[in-house]
Amino acid sequence: MRSSDGHHWIALDHIRAVAALMVLSWHFVHGSSGFPVPFHNPPAFFPLAIFDEGHTGVSLFMALSGYLFAKLLDGKSVNYVAFYWNRFLRLAPLLLIALALAGLDHSVRGDLSLAAYSKSLLEGIIKPTLPNGAWSITVEAHFYLLLPLILAASRRWAGAPIALLLALLAVRACLFTYLGGIQELAYFTIVGRADQFVLGILAFQHRDRFRDRHLVIAALMLAFGAFYYWFDQIGGFYKLDGAYPSPSPLWIILPTIEGMVYASLIAYYDHSFRPAITGISGFIGKAGVYSYSIYLLHVFVVFRAAKFVHTHVLSLSNFYVAFAASLACYGLMMGIGWASYRFIEAPFLRYRKQYTLPGEARGVQQA
Repeated sequence: MRSSDGHHWIALDHIRAVAALMVLSWHFVHGSSGFPVPFHNPPAFFPLAIFDEGHTGVSLFMALSGYLFAKLLDGKSVNYVAFYWNRFLRLAPLLLIALALAGLDHSVRGDLSLAAYSKSLLEGIIKPTLPNGAWSITVEAHFYLLLPLILAASRRWAGAPIALLLALLAVRACLFTYLGGIQELAYFTIVGRADQFVLGILAFQHRDRFRDRHLVIAALMLAFGAFYYWFDQIGGFYKLDGAYPSPSPLWIILPTIEGMVYASLIAYYDHSFRPAITGISGFIGKAGVYSYSIYLLHVFVVFRAAKFVHTHVLSLSNFYVAFAASLACYGLMMGIGWASYRFIEAPFLRYRKQYTLPGEARGVQQA
C-alpha cells in the first residue's frame, strides 16, 4: 500500500498478506468443529503448525507495524496531529462498518442485547472487547499513543528499546505471580503486544544486519516452526496446561519470542529482496493491500464457510484438507477485500495529510 508521502514497499504488502492468511486459516481450520475446540491432530509437516496456530499472525501484524512506522518516520520531523488523523482515516471507516455488522449479527442471533453490545464497544477503547478481531485495533491505537515516547527515547539512548523490552518482561512476570496467569493480558493487550512493536522498531534500526542472511533466517524459521509445532502439540492457544486462560508461564515470554522472529524476518525480507509489482508477486501484494479488510471481515464468512464445506462438501477433520480449503476461502475473501478497499477504505485516503518532513531530530537511529 502507498503511504501518504508516496512510499510503497511491496515486500511489506507480501508480509501483510501472509499474516492475514495465518489468521484466516486459524479460524477456518478449526471453524467446522465449533471453534475453538481442536478437531484434528497438529500437522506432521511441522512448519505448518503456524497455520494450525494461526493466531500468531496477529503477532506478525504487530511486529510489522513497529517496523513500518520506524521506516516511515526515520530521519524526519513528525506532525503527530496529522499522523493520528491519517491513522483514523485508514482504520476508522471499515472498523465502524465491521462493528455495525457485528452488532447486527448479534441482533439476528439474539445472543447479546443492544445495551450489552454498546457497553462492550465503549469498553473497547481500553479493554480487548471489540469483536471479530477488532480488539487488535485497540492495541494498535495504544501503540500509536506510545510511539512518540518510544522514538524520542530511542533518539536519546540507543539502549532504550532493549531496556523497555526487559521492563515489559519484568511487568509480565510480576503480573503472572500476582494473577496466576498472564495469557489474556499477553495476547489481547498492549502489556504483551508492546514487545512486538518495539522489536519491529529495533529490527529496522539494525536492518543491515539482516540483509542476505539467508541461512541464518532459514535456520531461525525452522527453529520457530519446530517451537510452534511443540506448542501446538502440548495444547496450543486454548489448551496449554489443559486450561484457558492458561496458567503456563510460557505466556510471559511468548510475545517476545514471536516478536524477535517476526521482526527479524521482516527486516530480512525487506532488505534482501526487491519483489516485482506484477505477476504472482503483484497478486500477493494486492492481498496485502486488502489485508485489513480480509482481517476485519473474514469472521463473517469463515466460520459459516467451514461448517458448510464440512457438512455438505467434504470432511475437514484432516488438517491438510482443511488448510487447502482455507486457501480457497482466502481467495474468496480477496474479492470481498477488493470491494471493501475500493468502496470503503480508499475513498477516505484522499483526505490524508502529509505528516513527515526532513527534520533536525531523527525518528529512530540507523544501525
